[in-house]
Amino acid sequence: MGQLAERVGVRTPSLYKHVASQDDLNRRIAALAMDEAGAAIGAAVQGRAGRDALQAAARALRDFVVAHPGRYAATIGLEPTGPDDPIALAAARSMEPFAAVLRGYAIDPADMTHALRALRSAFHGFATIEAGGGFQWSTGTEESFEWLVDLVDRGLRTREETPDGVAVFTGRAGQEGGTRDH
Repeated sequence: MGQLAERVGVRTPSLYKHVASQDDLNRRIAALAMDEAGAAIGAAVQGRAGRDALQAAARALRDFVVAHPGRYAATIGLEPTGPDDPIALAAARSMEPFAAVLRGYAIDPADMTHALRALRSAFHGFATIEAGGGFQWSTGTEESFEWLVDLVDRGLRTREETPDGVAVFTGRAGQEGGTRDH
């Protein structure tokens, strides 16, 4: 808190008029970052569907993480204290654009949580590794990113369930949503 006070030109005790503690400040930063990321993703997917919407959402998240790595890092690992906690509400708002993308793939509502976790894992993982300088190979990351979007898109379009509820991937990626020419 002392460094923040120095940076904004006030004494540390003055900060406590606005935030209760370091934890309170961290949670406010996280909620703000979630809202900002969600707004960027929502704007990116507006008027898009299928792979185009998926790519726009993934790119918006990636761009946010790369542009604001510290702010985005603040969103990781915070536990909501309840359903009305600003962290829980901001997290739900930030995932809504991805849920909209998934609804365009006709994901069963019962599978939405699993699908959201899969998307977040894939695109969060790529973006945070990239932002942290983890892709050290000489090949640029853009083609790898497009490869990831294609992989996720095909998986979402080819997932079906057998009568006993087992998920299978049919390999019929050329159906709804189209395929990307290379």
